[in-house]
Amino acid sequence: MTSYLNHENIARSKDGVEYHPLRPFLPENAKVLFLGSFPPQRKRWCMDFYYPNFINDHWRIEGQLFFGDKNHFVDLKNKRFKIDEIVAFCQEKGLAFFDTSLAIRRLQDNASDKFLEVVEPTDIRALIKQLPHLRAIITTGEKATETICTSLGISEIPKVNTSTALPSGSGEGAVLYRLPSSSRAYPLSFDKKVEAYGKCLGECLELRVRAATPHFGYWPLAIGSKTL
Repeated sequence: MTSYLNHENIARSKDGVEYHPLRPFLPENAKVLFLGSFPPQRKRWCMDFYYPNFINDHWRIEGQLFFGDKNHFVDLKNKRFKIDEIVAFCQEKGLAFFDTSLAIRRLQDNASDKFLEVVEPTDIRALIKQLPHLRAIITTGEKATETICTSLGISEIPKVNTSTALPSGSGEGAVLYRLPSSSRAYPLSFDKKVEAYGKCLGECLELRVRAATPHFGYWPLAIGSKTL
């Protein structure tokens, strides 16, 4: 199994400053780039990959959308996510992952973005240059959205479930989508989150993806829609 840990960054994290512990995951065919703020503390991880917290529902949302089973990527017995299946799925579908901060300080001992101090932001434009097929950057939190808007010079921060075009020179024709957080702390039902992600990913990946429950059917494409 390929390791996505950035051992050099882990080793140089000291004096309260944490450098990003994972390497960017950037498949050559990626059309979508998920950018969070920063991974939670490693004591909260159940795998060495993105969205590693077992109580975060990102991979359950993906499982429900694409396979009709929220536990498709979940090892229930061992309370872990199935990293090999997740990596293969992301490579096939063209889903890339990294975060908007290369280095941070945690102002409190928890996983909340509100208490992250950005020490060194990610060079977003350098990431974009590595993704020639990029159609959308997706953020799911206020801190990540604010950071990327500052980095790219986007004057108006998009509200949840809306998008805005990336400025010239930052991914021609690509957009920034803001989706609801997959954290269970975010006050929205699982089915509503699946609905929002389904509309967005259906458009970005030019797919028909499964909705939250069978009677919803599949989300049609809505290419060019500004509001999801």
